[in-house]
Amino acid sequence: MLKAGDMAPAFTLLDQNGDTVSLSDYRGQRTVVYFYPKDSTPGCTREACAFAGALERFQALGVPVLGISKDSVASHAKFAAKHQLPFRLLSDPERTAIQGFGVWQEKKLYGKVSMGVVRSTFLVDGEGKIEKVWPKVRPDSHPEEILAYLTGEKV
Repeated sequence: MLKAGDMAPAFTLLDQNGDTVSLSDYRGQRTVVYFYPKDSTPGCTREACAFAGALERFQALGVPVLGISKDSVASHAKFAAKHQLPFRLLSDPERTAIQGFGVWQEKKLYGKVSMGVVRSTFLVDGEGKIEKVWPKVRPDSHPEEILAYLTGEKV
């Protein structure tokens, strides 16, 4: 997994509307890039809804939020519509960004070992460098942790 100080890997992916989004589109501003395992699962839904609930505060700070999983554009569109998610969900079926950021890892669930996306978030600065990493986050409270960091309440 990448760490603070590393350059964020460039990527160009499609969002839930089929529009092309590149990380370079966000140069000049801090950007939250969060990776999650799968649309419409309980933890991922809670995390996405928590980001949606906090989005106005991210926008007030000038910090866009991008969610990335390997789900399809159609899956993202359905997920975003069902939960009224007001930010971009990026489809990465080839795992370009997922592997580039190092979040495709071995996971253990109920004793079973498999490969998958480890729920993680990166704050990318305006120059494309990773400013902060939150590995293995809690879906419900995570956006609040990021906001606290951004506003200097907690580091």
